[in-house]
Order: sequence, then C-alpha cells, then structure tokens
Amino acid sequence: MKRVLSILLIITYIFSKTPDAFAKNGMVVSSNRLASEVGVQILKDGGNAIDAAIATGFALAVVHPGAGNIGGGGFMVIKLANGLVTTIDFREVAPSLAFRDMFLDENGNIIDGKSWNTSQASGVPGSVAGFGMASEKFGILDWNKLVEPATKLAEEGFKLNNDLVQTLNHPQWKLFFSRDPETKKIFFKSDQFQINENFIQSDLAKTLNRISLIGWQEFYNGETANLIEKCMNRTGGIITKSDLKNYKAKERNAIEINYRDYLIYSMPPASSGGIAIAGILNQLENINFSDISYHSAEHIHYVSEAERRVYADRAQFLGDTDFISVPIEELCSKEYADKRWKTINSRKASKSSSIKHGDLPIYHESEETTHYSVLDKWGNAVSVTTTINGWFGNGIVVDGAGFLLNNEMDDFSSKPGTPNTYGLIGNSANAISPNKRMLSSMSPTIILNPKSDMLLIVGSPGGSTIITTTVQVIMNVIDFKMNIEDAVESPRFHHQWLPDKIQFESISSSNNIVSEFSLETIKKLKKMGHKISFRRSIGEANCILKEDSIIMGSADSRRNSSAIGY
Repeated sequence: MKRVLSILLIITYIFSKTPDAFAKNGMVVSSNRLASEVGVQILKDGGNAIDAAIATGFALAVVHPGAGNIGGGGFMVIKLANGLVTTIDFREVAPSLAFRDMFLDENGNIIDGKSWNTSQASGVPGSVAGFGMASEKFGILDWNKLVEPATKLAEEGFKLNNDLVQTLNHPQWKLFFSRDPETKKIFFKSDQFQINENFIQSDLAKTLNRISLIGWQEFYNGETANLIEKCMNRTGGIITKSDLKNYKAKERNAIEINYRDYLIYSMPPASSGGIAIAGILNQLENINFSDISYHSAEHIHYVSEAERRVYADRAQFLGDTDFISVPIEELCSKEYADKRWKTINSRKASKSSSIKHGDLPIYHESEETTHYSVLDKWGNAVSVTTTINGWFGNGIVVDGAGFLLNNEMDDFSSKPGTPNTYGLIGNSANAISPNKRMLSSMSPTIILNPKSDMLLIVGSPGGSTIITTTVQVIMNVIDFKMNIEDAVESPRFHHQWLPDKIQFESISSSNNIVSEFSLETIKKLKKMGHKISFRRSIGEANCILKEDSIIMGSADSRRNSSAIGY
C-alpha cells in the first residue's frame, strides 16, 4: 500500500505545474514584472515586506496604469513576524457633496454612465494615505526610497509590453482616451504605439517627486491637491480640497476565519471579502472534499450553492461600518453558516429568486483591480489589492498631475435593488452618503497553517469574482492539496446569486466555446437545475506559498503577471 501511495505521489509531482519562482529570502508577485523587480530590490536593500509593498504599489501606478493607481484606493492585510495581524483600509470615500440619489434623474431612474465615466464618479482617493500609514507604522526604510523607483520609471520611461500596446491601440480605448484632453496627451496617439516603445509620463513623475520629497501628505494638502481641485472645476466634479485634507486611512481588525484548523485573515468592511470568504468556507466545512472529485458536478454544485447564499447576504447586510451596524460576528459564525447549509439540496439547484438574505437583524465592484503579494526574509507578509474600479478608471487624468481618477462611486447602490456594472445588487446598507466608503469585493488574504506558520498570501482582481477566486485558490491548497501553481492556474467558476447562473471560464475560438470543464460535468449540473454561462478568464491570483523554508510564487498566467524572489 505504501508503495502505491509513493507511486501516486511521484505521478502527481510529475504532472503538477512548477511554480513561477522559488526563493529563500523574499518574494514579490504582482501584475507587472517591473513592479515586482522594484519590490524585490527594496527587500534586497534591507526593506521589509511593508516597504516592498509600498514601492511595488507606486511602481504599478506607473507601469500598470489601467489598474495600478494613486488616484484610487484599496486594502492591505499585514502579518508581522512577531505575530501581529492587522489591516489598513484605504478605500475611497464619497465626497462631502455626494448625496443618495445623485446618479438618478427626476423620475428616479439611473442616469446612464454618470456613475462610471464622469468626474462625479470619483471617490476621494486613498492609496497614497494608505501607503503613508503603512510606512509610518510598519516600514523601516525612509519614505523617499520607496517612491523614488516609481518616479524614475515615470521620468525616464519604460518599454511598453504587448498587452498595453494592444489596449492603447484598440479603437475602443483610443476613443475612450480622446474624451479628456489631459488623458489624450498621455495615452492617445493618432498613429500607433509600438511594442518596446519608451513610454514617459512627465507629469506623473513630477507628482511622484513631490510626494517623495515632501511626504505622502502632499497629495492631500499640497500642489497635487490644488491640481485635483483644478480638475474638478474643469470637469464638473465634486471632490473639494477639504475632502482631500480630511481623508483618513484606517487601521482595522482583520476578519479571522478558522477553516479546518487553518487560520485565515482577510479584510473587514467596507470590504465584503473577509465576511464572504468566512460564509462560504464555514458552509463548505460541512463536507469532506477528499470524498469528492475535483471539479465534479457535486463539487461545483456545493460551492456554487454556498456562494449563492453568501452573495444574497452581501447585498442585504454589508456596507461601511462607520455608517451602519453590520452583524459581522453573526455572518462569520459557524452556527449561521450551518443554518444556511441546511437549506442546500444535495441533488438540486436552488433558485436565486427563492434565496433571500438570512434571518438576521437589518440595520438601517471591479474587474480591473490589481493584487500583489509580498513576503520578506523575516517572515513579514503583506497582501494588497488596489483599484480605480474600471479599466483606466473614469478616463480622466488630473490636470498636470498625470494620474487617472477612479470611478468607485459606481460601487455604491445608486438605486437599491439595481445591479451595478458588475451585476452586483446592493441595498440601503450601501447607499451613497457623504464621506462614506463604498462596499468592495477586494479580498487580500493571509493564511497560516495549523502550526500557525505562514502558508499562503492570496488575493485577486476581478470585481464580483474576487471573492470566489480567492476561495477557490484557498480550497485548492487546503482541500485538494495542490501546489501553488496548480492552485492558481486551475480553471475557475463563479456564482454571485444574481444573475442566477454558474459562470465558467472558457476559451472562445472561431465562435466555438471551449471549456476546461468536462461536458459530462456541465450536463449533470444542468440536469440538477443550474443555469450555465461561459466567460473569459476569471481573476488574477498573484500568490505566495511557503512550505518549510522554501518560498514559492505563482504569477497568474491569465494576465501579464510576474513572480520574482531572491
């Protein structure tokens, strides 16, 4: 028997994918090779994981302009080598002039595009303040050393890769970039951008240089704030200098989840990620996946049904805890999850129209995000997800500052019960209110093994699919014992309650849909009553796994990601 098991283990190893990078000291996995290189160099120069995360974030604002940002916001989960776990919430907030029905017409109908491609779609940016707080509380290198690499990339330029060239040259995006004169100066050419063309962003370099020399506060009360005000006056926006001056990043307690004796730490509200991950995993702890085949109809059915119920709760209960009371303890409890689990039929799909939020007291996102993971030689770990919501945000560049503004106001419930751009439903808990943080699906997460040692740093972009992507990577590692590369590269599926369907990753070729999920599995799920749809790639899980003293990085091949260690 032992011989058979050994042979099976050898076969599994042979057919497993090899992680993108191995290291003994530290690792950075991000959406861009240049940004990962910046982060690793900070580690080599004596910085810790927090320093490297900040430098990587600023570099992404230069080399990954579609999602990297200083004009947006995000979340950071930190696990220090001394055992401390904390989070930093630098989510955008609604401007003080925002109001509940600002995106509705006189008949109460949503004004098409107003919450998406206008300057009123922008929340007050939080990224620079979040990085500043992280540096002051947990960093060890001087602030200017963390911003200088990004400044240099913007000032001297970087070579455009194929993905960015294809985007910049696409007719749809050329039209998008030409709408705003400041954006047009940077991201639009009447002819074509070329692969390996040197892309210089002089205005952004000046902004980063000011932030580097004066400090992170410059963004909120210096020349950059003046330029944001100028942009608002030009475009009819509502962010004021007072809004910028009053913005505060916030340190919050992490959501802690015990799943099969693994400790999972994720973001609390205004992220829905931690609570939703807890709700899904707590339900699934009721079954033993060692008895269920991976990506079988049974596996997908149970996961989808758990997701369906959690997204129904998300729509009803979750919002900014500074404005509403969210029943966090109840939503994260095993008891509540067990009640939800008991409503699942093992052989038949539920109908989302019949699935409502749970019986709890009622108290009165984006595909194009970017996630990166960092681990240093001391054992400090950082999981960061940032966003400007839509790809290239609202398409408006701040006058003379060189950075794009977010369109995060779309993540509020503009009209309760009406889906946002990503099909997510929200109710009054996530209604627009001045200075309120809009609900997010971003789910930066850190996991410790049953011995409380570092195991996994995980997260993803992907709007409403962020939570389900993160959960599936976690399950692939814990329940299905995959190595990190297999866990990340395995095909994914997604259910978010409404619309009532399971979405599967697929490849479209010559109008034919090719799915990595078996036809037999799809047929069984349909027979159980599930509605099925196919879509392009789901998420971009840039992850780090540590086993014993070996650090392994996986850069999701769904996008142009990069894992670099040393």
